[in-house]
Amino acid sequence: MGQPAPRTNSSPWLTIALLCIGQMMIVIDQNIVNVALPAVQKGLGISAENLVWVVNAYVIPFGGLLLLAGRLGDLIGRKTVFLTGIALFGASSLLCGFASNEGTLIAFRFVQGVGGAIASACILGMVATMFSEPRRQAQAIGAYSFASAGGGAVGPLLGGVLTEFLNWHWIFFINAPIGAVLVLAGLRSIPKQPGQGLGKGTDFLGAALVTVGMMLLVYTIVDAEKVGWASAQTLLLLPLSLLLLAGFVIRQATVANPLLPLGLFRSRSLTAANIVQFMMIAGMFGLLYFGTLYVQRVLGYSPLQAGLGFVPIAVVIAAVSLGLSARLITRFGQRSMLFSGLVLIVAAFGMLAFARVDGTYVVDFLPATLVMGLGFGLAAPAMMGLGMAAVSPEESGIASGLFNTTQQIGGAIGLTVLSAFVTARTSSLTAAGKDEASALLGGYHVAFLLAAGFVLVALLVGAAMLRTGSRTAEAAEPGRAAVPGTEDVPVL
Repeated sequence: MGQPAPRTNSSPWLTIALLCIGQMMIVIDQNIVNVALPAVQKGLGISAENLVWVVNAYVIPFGGLLLLAGRLGDLIGRKTVFLTGIALFGASSLLCGFASNEGTLIAFRFVQGVGGAIASACILGMVATMFSEPRRQAQAIGAYSFASAGGGAVGPLLGGVLTEFLNWHWIFFINAPIGAVLVLAGLRSIPKQPGQGLGKGTDFLGAALVTVGMMLLVYTIVDAEKVGWASAQTLLLLPLSLLLLAGFVIRQATVANPLLPLGLFRSRSLTAANIVQFMMIAGMFGLLYFGTLYVQRVLGYSPLQAGLGFVPIAVVIAAVSLGLSARLITRFGQRSMLFSGLVLIVAAFGMLAFARVDGTYVVDFLPATLVMGLGFGLAAPAMMGLGMAAVSPEESGIASGLFNTTQQIGGAIGLTVLSAFVTARTSSLTAAGKDEASALLGGYHVAFLLAAGFVLVALLVGAAMLRTGSRTAEAAEPGRAAVPGTEDVPVL
């Protein structure tokens, strides 16, 4: 990675554990709320029109602040930014739990999204620079991948358990003690990494352009399903958000100390990894969202049972990400594992496209999720390793923020596109006389096939852009080590 790993008196694996717990807590919160929404609506008397803002109020600042937060980590220190974000996230979670009306809940959810963005923007950068030895670095990135993917799978289960056996307030309360422990333990155990100083990249205009542009883009995407892509709101706000982001790019190309150095994108590995992640996450959201709907609305499972149905995929992702992936990456290389994982994900979506109305969980859903977990457990660590290998430690914060931003935008766009096709197909089948379950399943089949298409595009992009290796990209392969300053030099 160009510099030795940061030193600390505590075990580096303790630091990795704290960072991954923080990542998992934040990811779980993005999913835990969905299961509890009916209880929240009933408890606070929120209208159906405003209920979506319990989710959107978190998603908008989270997606909009990741790049800025990642760069701030490089400038003022990633430990400082991470712990500040965790403290804000924990405190706002507590306030969300105590909210007594929809206005205060939505306001505190916004603050929670700010805290989540600040904390998560730097985590991958810290994880990727903890070790310089390739296999240990692959293990650390595998742990991060599990925290991200496992949190997505555990969220619905935890939300169902807390809501059913306690009440919806506890989906927020649970974050406060975890956040407090993370801050106290992190102050002692996470190594301090001095930043470059605000003078190296205090581009306030660029920060304003990217933050407002990203927030506006996320808002437009998540609200488009309700108001319509052809509505005046969407047709006005979408070009405006893109104009702001274009202004940000122009600003970064001309300012002396850019917030996002455009030179990062000269790395083919980093660029390819972000495109692959965008398409892969766009597809994976199809499993988490429409898979849950299939289990509940077609197979007739309760929310708690549906949450339990996602436990196997979390177990498989854990087994692969935490143990198997590092050994396989060391043996066969990152690109081979990335392509193998993507092929498995495409195959899993193909299996889901044959799910039946009168099917069973064990036959129609479980096998596909196990294949999906294996594929994601292989692909995600390899993808992140390829991307982060070409980034210097001084810029790992902004690269981490970029990865998180790509993930958020990919998920938002992917889910919106899939939902539009599902709605159209379901309505068409209903008009043709199909019963409700058959019409719904027909829509879900379209979603799974489109999701397979997204991941297939990711596979093709990876194959095209990663045909030749870079010395840094191959750092995890046997007998290779990263050489500073040789990013994307073809191997002869």
